[in-house]
Amino acid sequence: MNENTRTQQRPLRRLLVANRGEIARRVFRTASAMGISTVAVYSDGDAEAPFVTDADLSVPLGGRTAAESYLSIDKVIAAAQRSGADAVHPGYGFLSENADFATAVIDAGLIWVGPPPAAIAAMGDKLAAKETMVAAGVPTLPSVPVTEAMSPDDLAAAASDVGYPLLVKASAGGGGKGMRIVDSASSLSDAVAAARREAAGAFGDDTVFLERYLPAPRHVEIQVLGDTHGNVVHCFERECSIQRRHQKVIEEAPSPAVTPALRERMGAAAVAAVSTIGYHSAGTVEFLLEGSGDDAEFWFLEVNARLQVEHPVTEEITGLDLVREQIRIAAGAPLGYAQADLAIAGHAVEARLYAEDPANGFLPATGTVELWAPASEPQARFDSGIEMGSVVGTEFDPMLAKVVMAAPTRTEAALGLASALDRTRLGGVVTNRDFLSAVLRSDEFLAGDTTTDFIDRTGLATDSPPYRGLFLHAAASAVALVSQARNRELATALGFMTSGYRNSVMPDEVLPLTALDPAAGEVDVSVAYRRQRDGSYRLRVAPLRVDAPYAPPEDGEPQSNDGEADGDSDADDDGEGGLPDSSEFVVRPHSIQIHPIVDDLAGEVIDAPPAEQFDAELDVTVLNSFGGGMRGTWQISRRGHDWYVTGPLTGSATLRERSRFPDPDAEAVEGGLVAPMPGKVLMVNVSEGDRVSAGQALVVMEAMKMEHQITAPADGEVSEVRAAVGDQVDNGELLVVITADE
Repeated sequence: MNENTRTQQRPLRRLLVANRGEIARRVFRTASAMGISTVAVYSDGDAEAPFVTDADLSVPLGGRTAAESYLSIDKVIAAAQRSGADAVHPGYGFLSENADFATAVIDAGLIWVGPPPAAIAAMGDKLAAKETMVAAGVPTLPSVPVTEAMSPDDLAAAASDVGYPLLVKASAGGGGKGMRIVDSASSLSDAVAAARREAAGAFGDDTVFLERYLPAPRHVEIQVLGDTHGNVVHCFERECSIQRRHQKVIEEAPSPAVTPALRERMGAAAVAAVSTIGYHSAGTVEFLLEGSGDDAEFWFLEVNARLQVEHPVTEEITGLDLVREQIRIAAGAPLGYAQADLAIAGHAVEARLYAEDPANGFLPATGTVELWAPASEPQARFDSGIEMGSVVGTEFDPMLAKVVMAAPTRTEAALGLASALDRTRLGGVVTNRDFLSAVLRSDEFLAGDTTTDFIDRTGLATDSPPYRGLFLHAAASAVALVSQARNRELATALGFMTSGYRNSVMPDEVLPLTALDPAAGEVDVSVAYRRQRDGSYRLRVAPLRVDAPYAPPEDGEPQSNDGEADGDSDADDDGEGGLPDSSEFVVRPHSIQIHPIVDDLAGEVIDAPPAEQFDAELDVTVLNSFGGGMRGTWQISRRGHDWYVTGPLTGSATLRERSRFPDPDAEAVEGGLVAPMPGKVLMVNVSEGDRVSAGQALVVMEAMKMEHQITAPADGEVSEVRAAVGDQVDNGELLVVITADE
């Protein structure tokens, strides 16, 4: 069969998705709406994942790693045959751009929901793709392949030809994996070696090349659709410039920098690019763009011969369901529309919600999703791969969900998306949620100043939000109010008494907590609170346990720790996000609604400490701030010892209830370097007694298919090495000890 001229229509009845997480669920949703039954495949670690139960049938692949499961062509083909599937959709990542897999699917008599294998092969090799684009007249950046035969001098000469700064780039993949920026010749060989290792682990191919690096362009891509009847259209552009580690985190359509004339030029180039290789199905032609307006310049970056993560923003502005179009095209149907039939309606913005720590270099995070409740208002689109109880491990990408907002204007879409993120209740793992909200509300983003250096240029990943410290203290106070209300609900003696009733002078009630803040770290705070005769509460939040009862000044105004009565709850916060020494609040709760969590299997309320779980809403007025009070509703959830808090406007916090009896501190090792996340040790570059310099790479770890270096903080001598190649280490595990020079 000629794969490039497949025009006979062949309906799909049962579709296997050779992927996991949110993209598997996304494809299942459209397939089910089209009356097609669905099949999931899963690794051992994904056996209880939501996508497995979303499918009509599920087939285990065995194995925990990607190589043992989702990257095994034989296992996936066998699962399709075993389940009676007649078609395979690859999703994105894994085998989605593997021409051998596409060929194996077709040779097995199954329908391949994707582009023809020859087109995948042509575009999957990014070096060959660049040559094809040059022949088609599409502008490209200078590049040189890195071969095994190259000596260090040959490599240095090739880099000089390309020019610095340059990018070491995997030929077989994308998604930011197998990529390294190199500013000078001194770091070239290490960057090439690291990119090769990462590419081999992620794509099974360690081929890399050198390409000229543009420090601050825009990343703009064109969505294309082609059928097996020779029809090709573009569905306009997406801008994906906001990236970390060369991986996109916020995408939008259309681009604020693209004019109608530039859109026509870029669209024509994209259609010409895929037409030269006989492309059909959905695909994306990516460009780097410098400048804006009609005269802006663009250069070919790559073709992604698959559905993109960010495809929902195109769907929102065009009204197309791109998965449906893929399935129709695979079945042999014509597009049924021409370029002139497509138009842009409004604006859409997507944010990728990751389990990662922006304040710590966007390191991936692990844990269990203890709380997940997407916002109901404003109405956003949530494409997620999680539910409460989902485990985020180290084996796969840490993306939790994509959140998309469509609106008539770009500003409305951005601010609406920020609000939807803020109002989503989420806990159990560190995420980039607050960072995403800060980006979407920033002056730079709203002005459309979104080049690929956005994160480094703005500093939003490491800057604490204004008044972050005061927010943490307010969140701790909200937890104390809900905690005392819940205690009264569960009281078995004197339950008729009001909370905090005293018939003598007694110390304030105290709730010891630890604020788990990515920016400030773990900060112990205690909330001392007392109920007043008028039903209000006076609360004092401080780093240490407060034993003495609060004595208000004679004039009744709240007092800051410098003794000045200022009538404001922000006693000592400098407004720059630092944690204040103490904060005092006078508040009046209007209602505290508590909703216990019911165990679905046992049908019983989970209320036995310390495993107690409930959600709560606190409607409260802060009386001693904002010139007379401000009322708002806090969303608070308890999961065992942990409290997850969402504020009335923006911001979220995680607080852990501490025992009133101190635990012995773990022994601190001076000069100890620990694992910043769970992962596997790939390289140990030092031995005991070695001299090291500040910034020298000591250990290389791998987590979630990305490499991370542990470097020496100062000049010194290695006094102890506890890590070994191949070790699986936990977050915080001691790896190396350095004795710093005096």
